[in-house]
Amino acid sequence: MATPKIPTVDLTPFFREGYDDEKRKIVDSITKACSDYGFFQVVNHGVPLDLTSQALKLAKTFFESPTEAKLKYCPLPNAPVPAGYNKKPNPSYEFNEYLIMLPPGSDFNIFPDNHPLFRFREVMEELFSQFLKIGMVVERVLSECLGLPPCVLKEFNNDRSWDFLIALFYLPATEKERIGASSHKDVSCFTIVLQDEVAGLEVQKDGEWILIAPQPGALVVNIGDALQVLTNDKFKSPTHRVLRPNGRSRNSFAFFYSLSGDKLVQPLPQFTKEIAEKPKYRPFLYKEYIQKRKENKSKHVTRLEDEITISHYAIPEE
Repeated sequence: MATPKIPTVDLTPFFREGYDDEKRKIVDSITKACSDYGFFQVVNHGVPLDLTSQALKLAKTFFESPTEAKLKYCPLPNAPVPAGYNKKPNPSYEFNEYLIMLPPGSDFNIFPDNHPLFRFREVMEELFSQFLKIGMVVERVLSECLGLPPCVLKEFNNDRSWDFLIALFYLPATEKERIGASSHKDVSCFTIVLQDEVAGLEVQKDGEWILIAPQPGALVVNIGDALQVLTNDKFKSPTHRVLRPNGRSRNSFAFFYSLSGDKLVQPLPQFTKEIAEKPKYRPFLYKEYIQKRKENKSKHVTRLEDEITISHYAIPEE
C-alpha cells in the first residue's frame, strides 16, 4: 500500500487576473487536502526564496550560539506572548528551543544585534510581513474552499495584532528520545510553516503518522482550532508532531495566522443557522482559550488527551 502524500499546490493563478479554471482546480485540491489531512503545501507563493534561505541560516546561527548569549534575549515581563528566546525545561518531554516574534514594531520583540546576527531582526520582520501577505491569500482561498461569500473570513478576522512568528530549533535525536514537539493541535485559524531540508514534521490520520516531506521552495499550511470552530467542524484542526532527526539539528519557522484576543469565537451562521445545523461549540473569547491552554501547559502535560482543547467548549449532543 502506497504511503499517503500531502498534496502540493501551485498558487501562481491566485496572483494573476483570470485563470478561473486553474483556480477552481486548486480550490478543489485544497478542499480535499483540508478534509483528508488538515495539511497541504504550497509553491509559487510569493515569499522570496533568498529571504527564506537567509532566515533559516541566521536562525541556525543564533540557536547554535552559547546558551549564556541566548539567555540575554529572554521574554520581557507582561508580554502577551513570550516574545524572545525560550527553551523547554530540562528535563522535558520535548527538546526544542524557539524565538517568538510579535508583529513588527512591538515593544516586546527582542533580537540580538551583534555580528553575525545584526540583520536577524530585519530579516525576521521581512519574513513576518511576507508570511502575512501569503496568509491573506490563503485566507481568501480557504474562503472559496468553504463556499463562503468573498471577504467573510477577512471581515471577521481583520485584526492582525495577535499574529506571531516562531523560529524553532530541534536538537538531534538521542537513543532514548526523538520527540521534538509532542502531539498537538494549533490554536490559530491556520499556520504557515517553513521547513529546512531536514524531515521531521508529521500529521496523524487514522492512527497513522504521515511525514510532511520538505520540498524546495514550499511552505506548509495547516488548519487550526479557531477555523475548526468557525466552520462548525467542516475543516478540522489536525494532530501533528515533530520528530528530531538523527545526527543533525532541524530548523523551521511557524507563522500563526490568529484571531484578535477579544474576538468571540463561535460557529459562523453560514455553517449553522443558514443551513439549519446546530452549533457544535459554545461561544468563547479567543484570549480565554489561549490562557487556558497556557495554564494547562505550565502543568507539563505530556499527553494530548490531557490538554485543554476546543472540546472544552463543545456542546454535548442531545
